[in-house]
Amino acid sequence: MFVRYVNSMKSWILLFLMLLAFTDLLILLDKGISIQISSLVYLNALFLISFAAFFIWRYRKETKYTAALAAAVKDMNDDWLEALPVPEYLRDELTSEVLQAAEHFFRHKLSECNKAHFIENEYTASLVHELKAPLTAMKLTIDAHCSEPVMRKLEAEWLRIYLLIDRQLYMTRLPSLESDYVLEKTAVQRLTAKEVRELASWCVEKNIAVEFEGEDAEVVTDRKWCRFILRQLLTNAVKYSPEGGTIVITSERLPSGNVSLMIKDEGPGIPAHDLPRIFDKGFTGGNGRIQNAATGLGLYLAQTVAAKIGIKLEVQSEPAKGTAIRMIFTTPNKFESIRTGTLA
Repeated sequence: MFVRYVNSMKSWILLFLMLLAFTDLLILLDKGISIQISSLVYLNALFLISFAAFFIWRYRKETKYTAALAAAVKDMNDDWLEALPVPEYLRDELTSEVLQAAEHFFRHKLSECNKAHFIENEYTASLVHELKAPLTAMKLTIDAHCSEPVMRKLEAEWLRIYLLIDRQLYMTRLPSLESDYVLEKTAVQRLTAKEVRELASWCVEKNIAVEFEGEDAEVVTDRKWCRFILRQLLTNAVKYSPEGGTIVITSERLPSGNVSLMIKDEGPGIPAHDLPRIFDKGFTGGNGRIQNAATGLGLYLAQTVAAKIGIKLEVQSEPAKGTAIRMIFTTPNKFESIRTGTLA
């Protein structure tokens, strides 16, 4: 900051040096003034030292407000404007007024954006709920004529529409997840089996078998949001599994006490260079472009929800060898036991 201050004051420094040089020249050329060179050097040194002391004092005085602004940039928080010192100079007062006006303006714009976003989410949620009514009627009709071959194909297409609408509904609820979070003790394989049954028609269409392995361990989690994560992972597994493939679902209790649930498919796998980005929003990867139906939202939403409810997602995959996604649940503690009423 000192270098920038010196650069901004270079015209004043140049003026002082010119005046000092002009004074020295006048003393030397004026024959009526008799002064020794040593005294002239002493006078110049005294002026330079006095100016340096004055310059440093003014630097500390005038850059106090600027230093506070620089500190606020590094440690930005909600009340950063109130933490600024009282301006002493006109330019600092003008800067303070501009910052206050800018904060007021952008807070107003943010409020308008939040309001518009809230209205949009409400409209989307209302639309999704309205769409679920005809979908339910369609499902009843399909179930009533399930013996007809054409209905099996129709049911698979109905399921795809239902999953997209259901995911959209969860997306509108995602910002308020914390207020809709309920811990419950549940068997992880039974929870997964319910989602598998939801995808049964799609599995039948592709002749995909689903196998469960390991113990049906219990976890403490939010059932609704956990099922949402499972739905995204199973949907991906079915989507990328080949005709006649097998999806293996394995649950186990790790030595650390955590429960692990792994969903493994026999799909094309994920290239190593795509693995670090599979949870990024909108990323479809090479397989998604081949399928031409990927949105890049499924794994992103699964990871977002998992991070909020304390589930860790790990992915292992090799090209042509399938993909395995592991859900690692947090270990129960006394606080969770008291909340869920399972304390012995």
